Amino acid sequence: MLKPASSLVQKYNVPGPRYTSYPTVPYWEEASFSREAWQQSLQRAFAESNASEGISLYIHLPFCESLCTFCGCHKRVTKRHEMEQPYIQAVLKEWDLYCQLLPDRPMIKEIHLGGGTPTFFSVAHLQQLIQGILAKAIVAPEHEFSFEGHPNNTTREHLQALYDLGFRRVSYGVQDYNEKVQKAIHRIQPYEHVQRVTEWARDIGYTSISHDLVFGLPFQNLEDVLNTIQQTTQLNPDRLAFYSYAHVPWIKGNGQRGFKDDDVPKDELKRTLYEEGKKKLLAHGYHEIGMDHFALKSDAMYQAFQQGSLHRNFMGYTASKTQLMIGLGLSSISDSWYSFAQNEKTLEDYYARLEQNEIPVFRGHVLTAEDLMIRRHILNLMCSFQTSWAEPEMQFPELPEVLKQLEEMQEDGLLTLFEDHLQVTEQGKPFVRNICMAFDLRLKRKVPSTRIFSMTI
Repeated sequence: MLKPASSLVQKYNVPGPRYTSYPTVPYWEEASFSREAWQQSLQRAFAESNASEGISLYIHLPFCESLCTFCGCHKRVTKRHEMEQPYIQAVLKEWDLYCQLLPDRPMIKEIHLGGGTPTFFSVAHLQQLIQGILAKAIVAPEHEFSFEGHPNNTTREHLQALYDLGFRRVSYGVQDYNEKVQKAIHRIQPYEHVQRVTEWARDIGYTSISHDLVFGLPFQNLEDVLNTIQQTTQLNPDRLAFYSYAHVPWIKGNGQRGFKDDDVPKDELKRTLYEEGKKKLLAHGYHEIGMDHFALKSDAMYQAFQQGSLHRNFMGYTASKTQLMIGLGLSSISDSWYSFAQNEKTLEDYYARLEQNEIPVFRGHVLTAEDLMIRRHILNLMCSFQTSWAEPEMQFPELPEVLKQLEEMQEDGLLTLFEDHLQVTEQGKPFVRNICMAFDLRLKRKVPSTRIFSMTI
């Protein structure tokens, strides 16, 4: 018998990770990490996978002309566009340092430009960046290049220039169309701007257009969410991210203090925003794939989900999996599967390390054998809503304790347990972060003494 949604919210609305990695960043063991260890891990992953599948690049472009108060990204707010060229040169130098470590030309399967605001940069500077990257690489026959575009400053010239360089996917941050909500989050953009850039991208030939929507924003109510989704479906994007706003002002400081805590929807109301929004998306032909993501059947993300090849990393969900992802730019995180490495977080430190001809990583984590196994369980849950411990390499001493916790979740209707695997139920999909937490051995062994994660609901 299914339990009422309200009682599940009360029980499972706890602080928890979003699992873009395992171990999550607060549990990285930095004492065992070094730049030399990262470079060895990088070379190992490259040798294992470059020729067969290629690599991914995440390039962080951090500049924004104004501060969006809902944002948790590392950014530099400025209107000084003369900062573009030095940053492009720094990223290309970082790429050159990586290429010097690699025995062969890298084959690039995936590029994603994130931010900040990638379209803060001029067309000429974006062309310089991508052409500089590709000059030292081979492009994989099947590749996916994507970027995040701000509806207010993405021009047709941006879209055409990046299309000509091989980009076929663009994501637009919409958040919510209600003016009161937009003012609270300092992100004023009318529907007409989103419509314009969406239609431009479709006209140019982009094969996947995505809109990012956020629920749980300050002053947001159910009517706002449903109206935003109604307007969004009129534009028929190929895929959607329908995110929960992570209210963490104790971490992000002034950026999330542009409104009061009481202005943010809580618990049952926030869950209602998601559930009713999800119903409306499903009614318009979108299918749930992974946590907080939806796609039409024609989109590559849906097809990857159906085929069991969907992957999740620091860029989010991707249909184009590679073992090695190199992050370029300040605060970017790289992933070799065997280890993580994060770049310096400030522009000044990032530039200083590059001036010393050093790859600008400042912290990271080398995964243990246990980490690698738990990471596979969590990726299975996040990408396909199931996992199995049938094989010995997927078993661990604490498994009986984990199964006991999963039995309680089964009683609550969140999952179905079988002898050697589990399947998340429809009712359990919104609680997949909680299910992942049952497998998170590092979190079990060391519960944070202070609140470091957003609420799971």
